[in-house]
Amino acid sequence: MPSTPPAAPPARILLVDDVAANLQVLTAALEPEGYEIMAASGGTAALRVAARAQPDLILLDVLMPQPDGLETCRRLKSDPATRDIPVIFISARNELSSLVEGFRVGAVDYVAKPFQTEEVLSRVATHLRMNRLHLELREKNRTLEARTVELMAEIERRRHAENALQQADEKLAVLSGLEAERWNLAGLVGGSRHIRKITDDIRRLHQFAQTSVLILGESGTGKELVARAIHFDSLRAKGPFIPVNCVAIPAELAESLLFGHVKGAFTGALADRKGYFELAHGGTLFLDEIGDMPASLQVKLLRVLEDGCVTPVGAPLPRKVDVRIIAATNADLDARIAAGTFRQDLYFRLARYVVTTPPLRERREDVPLLATHFPRLFAAEMGMKTPAFSPEALDRLRVHDYPGNVRELKNFIERALIESGGDVIQPSHLGLPSPTVATPVPVRVPRAERKATAAGLPLNLAEAEELLIQRALQETGGNIADAARLLGVHRTRIYRKLAQDGSDAE
Repeated sequence: MPSTPPAAPPARILLVDDVAANLQVLTAALEPEGYEIMAASGGTAALRVAARAQPDLILLDVLMPQPDGLETCRRLKSDPATRDIPVIFISARNELSSLVEGFRVGAVDYVAKPFQTEEVLSRVATHLRMNRLHLELREKNRTLEARTVELMAEIERRRHAENALQQADEKLAVLSGLEAERWNLAGLVGGSRHIRKITDDIRRLHQFAQTSVLILGESGTGKELVARAIHFDSLRAKGPFIPVNCVAIPAELAESLLFGHVKGAFTGALADRKGYFELAHGGTLFLDEIGDMPASLQVKLLRVLEDGCVTPVGAPLPRKVDVRIIAATNADLDARIAAGTFRQDLYFRLARYVVTTPPLRERREDVPLLATHFPRLFAAEMGMKTPAFSPEALDRLRVHDYPGNVRELKNFIERALIESGGDVIQPSHLGLPSPTVATPVPVRVPRAERKATAAGLPLNLAEAEELLIQRALQETGGNIADAARLLGVHRTRIYRKLAQDGSDAE
C-alpha cells in the first residue's frame, strides 16, 4: 500500500500593526484557516522577526510611528534575507498616490480599511499560492541552470576528447580519418612505402569509378578494408557497398543470390528477390575470395562485366545495373589459370587495376603504430583505460613474423589487454611464441676486402652502421636473416635500425 505523502506545514503570516486591536482582529480571522500567526507592534520589531522567522507572507499597516509601513517595506525589500517575502499593505489611506507609493516600494497588494474578512482571506490565499508557485519556478530554473552548466561542461569535455581522438587519427591513419574510424581501417595505418603505395592507388582510382579492381594479398592483410577505402574515396561513396564472400555462397543458390530471382522461379521462390548486383546498384560489389568462385558462375560474371546486365532466375528479360566490381583473393590466380580452374578472360576483366596488400612482415616499421592504434580501439570497447607497451613488448612485436598478418597482431593485442588488466603491457601478456635466437654465423672477409670496405665508410658510427646494413641487404637480395648472418648480428638489430631510419626491406 503506497505511503501517504507528509502534509505541507502551515503557512506562516507576520501581522504588523501598532494597534493591538487590529492585530487581534486579523489573528481571529486567519488562525481558523490553519495559518501560523506571528505579530509585531511596529516596523523595527517587524524587521527583526521577519529576518529571524522568515514568514511566508507579511500583512503590513502603513500608518505607524517611524519607521512607518512604507519605510518598513522598503527595508524588507533591500535585505537579501527578506526581499522575497510578499507584503500586503493594510491602510485607511486609499488615495491613488498612496497606492502607487506602496507598489513602488515593493508591496504585492493593498487592502483598504475597514476591511472585509473574506477579502483579506482571499488576498492572503491568492498571494501565498502565487508566491509558492514563484518559488517552485525559481527552484526549477535553478535546477535547469545547474543542469545546463553540467551539459555545457560535458559538451566541452567531449569536444576535447573528440579533438584528441582526431589528432591521434591524423597521426595514425593515412586514409580519411572519418572512414578509417568508421570502417576500422586499422590495417592501413602506417607510414611504410607499401602503405603509401596503396594510398596513392586509392587516390588515382578516385575519378575512375567504373574501373574494376583486383586486390591481391595474403589472408589477414586487410583486402576488404582496402576495398572499402576505394569505394568510400570514390565518386560512388554515396552508393551501397555490398561485400560477398564467394566461398560462402552455396552452389545451389549462387545464381539466385548474385542475380536475384522472380516469384515462382523455383520451389520456395515466394516473392521477387533482388540479387547482390541489383542491391549494389550505384555502388560497389566486393567479391572476396574470387579465386574460389565456381567455374559455372565465372562465365555468368564475365557476361555481366561485359554488358552491365543481369538476368534474375526466371526473369524473361535482363536488367541493367550500374555496379563497380572490386574483387580480392589470396590465391595464385596465374597458377589457377594454368590449371584451368580460373578463366583467363575473367581475370583480364577484373584486373583492370591491381592493388597489392603487403604482408605485415614486409612493413615491420608499421608495427609500433599499429600496436599504438589497436589498444585505443579495444580499450574503448572494453571500457578500460588505454595501456602503454613496455619497450621489451614492442621489441617482441617488431620481430615476430606474423603469418596471420594484421589480423594476428590484433589478436595478440586484444589478448594483451585482457592479460594486463589495463597495466603496462609486458611480453608475457602477448602470448607470442618464444623467439628462436639463431647463432650468428661469422663471415670471414679477406683482409684486402675489409680494408677497401673500411676506407669507404664514414667516421660517424650511426651512418657507418646504416651503410653496412644497406650493403648487406643488397648482397642478400633484401633477406634480413641472411643480412644479419653476414654482419654477425641478430636480425632484431637490423629491424630496429630500419624502423628508426624509416627504411624498408623486401
